Amino acid sequence: MRIRATVAAVSGALALSALVVPSAAQADDAHGATGSVADVARAAQSGSAAKSGARSLAAADTVGPLNLVFSKFTVNGGKPIAVGTAATKIVPTTFTVTHGADVDIFASDFELGVGLYRGSFDAPTNELYGDTAPTCKKVSSTVATCTGRIAVSPVYDLIGNADATTWKGQGFAVDYNGENPNDPDPSKLGFALQDNLGSTRVQRFSKLTVNAAPEPVKKGRTITVTGKLSRANFDDLAYHGYATQSVKLQFRKKTSSTYSTVKTIKTSSTGTLKTTVKASVDGYWRYSFAGTSTTPTVTTAGDFVDVK
Repeated sequence: MRIRATVAAVSGALALSALVVPSAAQADDAHGATGSVADVARAAQSGSAAKSGARSLAAADTVGPLNLVFSKFTVNGGKPIAVGTAATKIVPTTFTVTHGADVDIFASDFELGVGLYRGSFDAPTNELYGDTAPTCKKVSSTVATCTGRIAVSPVYDLIGNADATTWKGQGFAVDYNGENPNDPDPSKLGFALQDNLGSTRVQRFSKLTVNAAPEPVKKGRTITVTGKLSRANFDDLAYHGYATQSVKLQFRKKTSSTYSTVKTIKTSSTGTLKTTVKASVDGYWRYSFAGTSTTPTVTTAGDFVDVK
């Protein structure tokens, strides 16, 4: 059941109505705390566009687009987000908010956040948000620095393997202007929506094993080194072998701290690895995979072989 991923397809007034009376399937708030704010901001944008010609505002009102800009966005310390098949991956975010003097981002009825999306900004294919509101620190009367987090659940957030791609950053803010956050009038809200804050990649978490045998072995005899490279599959939430991938077999002597590459081999159609080498000295054998755009690098621990 991929609840948040399906909610991501809802926008505008429909998104707002979905927030007012959540169904039983939405009860665990799978769309995320900041994701709900993003939906309200989109609804407010739609309402503002529809009524901009008919509304008369007082000078002090913050209805409609806010004088607010997001910048200096980072996610996961600049590293790709590697996600497995079960556990929720929590990654940190940082960003700066610069706003007009009339915009009080610390007001009790003001909410903001950042998220990730793929597809188009106006009609995203999927979105990722934080499960808690970010924390912001005032730097000046018009600048604040914020820290938050984005939660990525393979069960609730990811649609399938197509999610292992580049995602873009987005920012959003809502000034409720005293409206009930659970049932606001979109035409009475202040809002900000911003695209292209930055980008990151979501990757399919990888696993790699190694076994060198026999152990112990006589000098000059053959050592067989087996293993398997697998990665998370977001379609069925299981691990499958990663076929025809180049993997390095590396060795370090017992008396050394440095590994050297002995040979490079390819995984089979099921992700398995098997090769042979001659036993010469005591040492550790390992496999190392450099990774791909969709799959992170992974290296095994060394498997010790005692050479007699």
